Amino acid sequence: MHTSNTPDHILGARLPRWLLPQHWPTAGHQPALATLHLALGKVQGITPFDPAAALHGTTWDVAGALVLPGLVDAHTHLDKAFTLPRMGVVKPGLLGAIDAMMVDRQSWTETDIHARASRALQWAYDAGTVHVRTHCDWWEPDAQPLAWNVLRALAHDWADRITLERVSLIPLHLYADRNTAMRLAATVTDSGPGALLGGFVHSTNWNPQALRHLFEAAQHHGLNVDLHVDEELHPGALGLATTAALLKELRFEGHVVCGHTCALAAQDEATALATLDAVAQSPITLVTLPITNLLLQDATTGRTPRQRGLTLVKEARARGIPVLVASDNVQDPFCPVGSFDPLEALATGVLAAQLDAPFDQWSESLCRADWLRRGSPALPLQAGDPADLLVFIQADHWGFPSRTQGRVVLRQGRVASGHAPAAWHVPTPQLTRSPA
Repeated sequence: MHTSNTPDHILGARLPRWLLPQHWPTAGHQPALATLHLALGKVQGITPFDPAAALHGTTWDVAGALVLPGLVDAHTHLDKAFTLPRMGVVKPGLLGAIDAMMVDRQSWTETDIHARASRALQWAYDAGTVHVRTHCDWWEPDAQPLAWNVLRALAHDWADRITLERVSLIPLHLYADRNTAMRLAATVTDSGPGALLGGFVHSTNWNPQALRHLFEAAQHHGLNVDLHVDEELHPGALGLATTAALLKELRFEGHVVCGHTCALAAQDEATALATLDAVAQSPITLVTLPITNLLLQDATTGRTPRQRGLTLVKEARARGIPVLVASDNVQDPFCPVGSFDPLEALATGVLAAQLDAPFDQWSESLCRADWLRRGSPALPLQAGDPADLLVFIQADHWGFPSRTQGRVVLRQGRVASGHAPAAWHVPTPQLTRSPA
């Protein structure tokens, strides 16, 4: 049974340029509006908007409203979320936040973790996120962290709403012994689907042999890898450059995500660009975390920061390197703000990195789940894909992502959050107005 909350057709949708075929028609130097055809919770096709087309079934005319596929939040920390209110004063900077977290985690329980992570997933779901990757702090070589199996259970419970992946966030020094590295990888492999081998790679724990062991263990066990790497402004940081070199040497068969890579912005131009040239030849996706990195990098009490702490996103994109933008920490000692709405992270990135064409170009960095795995590119919203959509009630492409809080989220073609304005509902099977 069809209702106004399960449209068969969405007319007059403004889709981002990156999602459309190369020869899509234009109107006034902008992509022409589109009609999305939906059925049985899936996308049936996308065609240029034709006001004379006879369409049957429940129809929305969104009159040029911006539309995006379901969002991907590629780097979060559900185990730490919402811990800040119970902490005292936190020292500024990354290492101060780590110290505060180490104290708080001593009082964690499975119930506490489950409640906080569930709240985070609900926020993400309401925002229109369909895919979340969470890192999980892992400090002991022979014991799984308390949060690991809680997150596994949540992945199962939320499977029909959100794809939840788990990364073992293990400090690099625990990979110094090759046998320990193999044991850690075996434990991650045995912990079920959606698990990745991870590591925290920083100049304070730098050990190139340990990084080699990490990739050898991942290769042996068929695991993909996700790293916190060079989350600092030390120009001598070598994590990303060494990763690219090791992947080439080992002929690594999996996929690697490198989050943060802030040190690129502190290095001289020739060094940074040479590293990016090597990354472009590797199975690496970069993830930038603008909210947290603006707060943590170059942070000293009573002093205005001089450096932004972002990685070189424009230079990476120019080389064809996949770049995703993600939420990172939310309301914990690493970041007091955040909402598990990836569009908030993009808005921060637009300002901090001076990104051009946020809707037509950079919105892609919130929607490409295929950039989290190795294989052929796969654009979302192709025929047969789930009809997971965000329709923005107030935003326009000139000011995007401003005014994107108001949105209607469709899951498998059905409204899951927000309310479709009455003006969208077309009472007849055929549209008669002229396109905007």
